[in-house]
Amino acid sequence: MEKSLFRYIWTHSKRDQLIVCAVVLASLPFYFMSLDLPRQIVNQAIQGEAFRDGNPTAHFLHLSYEWPRWLGGGTLEIFEGFQVGRLGLLFGLSTVFLFFVIINGAFKYWINVAKGILGERMLRRMRFDLFSMMLRFTPDALRTVKASETATIIKDEVEPIGGFIGDAFITPIFLGMQAITALAFIMIQNVWLGLIALAVIAIQFTIIPRLRRELLRLGRQRQIASRQLAGRIAEVQDGIEVVHVHNSYGWERAEIGERLFNLFTIRLKIYNRKFFVKSLNNFLAQLTPFFFYAIGGYFALRGTLDIGQLVAVIGAYRELPPPLKELIDWDQQRLDVQVKYDQVTQHFSEERLAPLLEAGEGAEDQRLVGPFVAEDIRVAGPHGDMIIEGGAFAIDLPASVALVSNGGGAANMLARIVARRTSEFSGQIRIGERDLTQLPISLVGRRIAYAGVDPILFPGSIRDNLVYGLRSKPLGRIEEEKREMDRRIAEAIKTGNPVESIADQWVDYERVGARDESDLDRILLDLLDRVGMGDTIYLFGLAGRIDPERHMALAERVVEARRRLRETFQSNGMADLVEPFDPARYNSQATVAENLLFGVPISEEFKGRNLAENGQFRSAIDRAGLTDDLVRMGLQIAETMTEIFEGLPPGHSLFEQFSFIGAEELSEFEAILRRRARGEGNLKREDRTRLLALPLAYIEARHRLGLLDGRLMDRIVEARGLIREVLETSAEGVEFYDPERYCAAAPLRDNLLFGRVSYQVANARMRVAEAIGTVVRELDLLEDIERIGLDYQVGTAGRLLSPQERASVNLVRCLVKRPDILVIDGALAPFDEARSQQLLELLLEFLDQQSLFMVLPNDRQAGAFDVQLRFRDGQIITEKTAAPALRPARLEPETAQRVTGEVA
Repeated sequence: MEKSLFRYIWTHSKRDQLIVCAVVLASLPFYFMSLDLPRQIVNQAIQGEAFRDGNPTAHFLHLSYEWPRWLGGGTLEIFEGFQVGRLGLLFGLSTVFLFFVIINGAFKYWINVAKGILGERMLRRMRFDLFSMMLRFTPDALRTVKASETATIIKDEVEPIGGFIGDAFITPIFLGMQAITALAFIMIQNVWLGLIALAVIAIQFTIIPRLRRELLRLGRQRQIASRQLAGRIAEVQDGIEVVHVHNSYGWERAEIGERLFNLFTIRLKIYNRKFFVKSLNNFLAQLTPFFFYAIGGYFALRGTLDIGQLVAVIGAYRELPPPLKELIDWDQQRLDVQVKYDQVTQHFSEERLAPLLEAGEGAEDQRLVGPFVAEDIRVAGPHGDMIIEGGAFAIDLPASVALVSNGGGAANMLARIVARRTSEFSGQIRIGERDLTQLPISLVGRRIAYAGVDPILFPGSIRDNLVYGLRSKPLGRIEEEKREMDRRIAEAIKTGNPVESIADQWVDYERVGARDESDLDRILLDLLDRVGMGDTIYLFGLAGRIDPERHMALAERVVEARRRLRETFQSNGMADLVEPFDPARYNSQATVAENLLFGVPISEEFKGRNLAENGQFRSAIDRAGLTDDLVRMGLQIAETMTEIFEGLPPGHSLFEQFSFIGAEELSEFEAILRRRARGEGNLKREDRTRLLALPLAYIEARHRLGLLDGRLMDRIVEARGLIREVLETSAEGVEFYDPERYCAAAPLRDNLLFGRVSYQVANARMRVAEAIGTVVRELDLLEDIERIGLDYQVGTAGRLLSPQERASVNLVRCLVKRPDILVIDGALAPFDEARSQQLLELLLEFLDQQSLFMVLPNDRQAGAFDVQLRFRDGQIITEKTAAPALRPARLEPETAQRVTGEVA
């Protein structure tokens, strides 16, 4: 970015700045006329100077032009105007004054809107430029740059810069010209009054900016302290597990409290100086009217200044302080924003950015094969020790290369060098005639993959993360409304943003050997199955949901599978494993709430304890006469739970088994029971609501407290119809069960079972899962369910997946883009040794025509590789394996085309 903020603004917005400045200049004559009209109203209409010679009428809107004598003299009549009386002239001039007020307001409105649009466009451009530079941060720079600070800069710290951009050139011109016009008008009326106003203005512009210099220094301190506070909070959140483990809550609170106190102290100093400067500025602004009233009144008494001129001067000066104050504020904002801009450019300094090496036409299609030669590689450690000193090797690619660690960091460092994940080395590495460090970023991203010890996953589905490496550029446009597309593209061009839309076709199916999205899913599922995630994806699919309107055929097949599963249970004597949902029967394996609703809540107000507070639900069970029964049931649960939990520590297993009451709520329910025992009358509404929530989570077959008898179960079943009637007419928060329809709000597994697994039968869940798997395979639903599993959300940084699952997804993500070189640097660490061995064999099979560089902790698996690189005394020793022990046979041609994508 430009070092100077004003140069950056002018470079990218000079056309718009000039247009707005032209409108500003066009508005000045109208502004001047609005200043002069009060004088004409007072002198000509109110004091009657237009009727001085006894004329009953005067000219109104008489427009003429006096030709200068050197052009022959004379008068050019433009418009004769109207003859009006004294009252007519007063109202006529007042109307013209109002007209100019409206015109000036319209000019200000247009100018302010134009400034706002200009500022927002430039803010969008600046944020995009900073984000683009963030993408160029070198791996070495990322070790010292905090992600939270970078995000804070792009999101928050450039906000005031964007707000200033629209004012950078326009505001000083607009306000300055207004102030000059007002000052010139005062000078025309009376030179002395004009000189007084000019003197006060000079004092303001001399003293106020000097006093504000300290504000700039304090503002810089505040910004740095705020950024460091955000960074520290992010660090604590990232390491919150360590805080919990070591009970360091007090230290962290004290540390953040100290930072907040320092920030408070800085802001207090800012407020003290800021309001002192503001008070001084206001005093100087009010000092001028004193001189106008005193000296101007003296001139009026002597007759050298008429009343109309004095009124006009005072009116003109009333228009002078606001632009002057805003100009002083603009200068303060300019200095403050320049400081912020300087700090932003320092954060995104060039030494932190990777060079922009553009790929030539067709460069990404050039495979990274041939002689891979390293000469005089030197890598220094953080303490000056040499990790690699004078290392050299020569390998013919493609090949499988084992980087056998010697217990130090040499193998990991060389892996990062090969993957272009570090530039902190000296020496030269070439692939053929091409320098590895000079390869364009796009080519490196296309042809090299790196799997490290800590896989990075983005929030989204498993599928989104797997195809991430296939989204290099849009390969097709999605149809969109032309007007909206033109507007989007026009704004993108104006702000330097990309014109491509994320709705376009970005996934490169051809690169992975797929014909369409369905074919791509099959390839992804095959790779996931090979790395051991097939069963996991299947389970994710069973826990997933589909839209039956979009996937109508699949929904119908699931309902058919539901019937088949029911028949299987009946024919195999397994009917007792699952109690099905029946509109006419109570399901003892489900909660009371599920039996009442006979459906799945969609809205939060119908979920959990919120259901007990829901007005529609409460009115329905009131009409069904169930409220008092359920409250009494809640009292019984509360009494039983307080007896069971008495004396138990928080976290005891019983709290999990009886999940009605948490350990922290126990005292509240004990208080409710004490109030009732003392006979304090009817329970409060809040107490009844809390008690009502307890039985809604009760499952007779699981909790076995004997609180549900056949009569109450029948009444609950009878109440279903009434509850459904009330909820269907007043809310859309529940999707009700229908034995013949797919329930979109329920997971796929629940739609298949359409019931609840019995708590009384041993190993019921495992036997039910086996039965579901059999029916799924019989009806050929496995692939469809696994496709749903690909939609499973991984969460922030993949935290909803286990370490093994994250590592597997990362591994498949690297394989699916078919790199020429795959570098494995600790990616198999989450797996045990047997599983690592299986994955190693899989990688060698998949990459039979590509290169694999893998860091190994020892040489037990090194025999499977073509080449072994060992590290001794800073040197790199190359050993070729005569006959790789684990190298599998080549794949069949058809399979190789699909999985490895051999390039002719």
